[in-house]
Amino acid sequence: MDPSLYPRMAQVEDAHWWFAARRAIVDRIIDRLDLPSDAAILEPGCGTGGNFPMLARRGQLYALDADESAIGFAQSRGLAHVARGSLPDLIPFGDRRFDLVVMTDVLEHLKDQARTLRALHARLRPGGWLLMTVPAMAWLWSDHDVTHHHQRRYRASTLRGLVSTAGFDVKYLSYYNFLLFPIIAGARILQRLNSRARDGVNRRHDLAMPSATLNSLLQWIFSSERYLVGTMRIPFGVSLIVLARALPAIESASAASASAN
Repeated sequence: MDPSLYPRMAQVEDAHWWFAARRAIVDRIIDRLDLPSDAAILEPGCGTGGNFPMLARRGQLYALDADESAIGFAQSRGLAHVARGSLPDLIPFGDRRFDLVVMTDVLEHLKDQARTLRALHARLRPGGWLLMTVPAMAWLWSDHDVTHHHQRRYRASTLRGLVSTAGFDVKYLSYYNFLLFPIIAGARILQRLNSRARDGVNRRHDLAMPSATLNSLLQWIFSSERYLVGTMRIPFGVSLIVLARALPAIESASAASASAN
């Protein structure tokens, strides 16, 4: 993401409908996991720490980001062990292994996504969980993706293959953010059709706060998906969510070989 956006994200992340609803959906899925009471949780690409209150109440939270300003905002929350790091090669916290890795809209920023997933697998305990969200559908590409330095958007089949090949057993994979899909898709298409100059930085960053009434309405609509996401597979949506369990090394090698064949 453009570093200049982190102060804006820190201002809006706790209340903005999109972040708040995504947290509600992720929170509901984590509720269903058999985590130990003292779970060790890792959030790579934590940004300004908007997920910290949700995650920290479940155990010991560790988080990393590559941007110094993001780290500063995240550390100020006082809820996690936050360190500078990057994926796939610089994951801090010594040889600690985790029960859960939560990565919300991070993988699409990274060039080496396959090696990143393998590196995260290596830091999970056998049977540990990976919960991840990514943007979906390449045809939704817009100025938002450019400004946020996205490398790609995903299809469900592509994401399943990546996660499985990295040594995970995919337990659940679905599109989500489907109730607002027509509105968001229409807005993204209009952005692409807009013929105005495209050399301005942060011209379309989607971090503007709507009015309180509209924000509450959008949050209510989007977050209501938490009652379906995790229990049924949705065939379309603006984003994808995947829950996968780390296989032991021998099983991981077998799964990767089967995928390659």
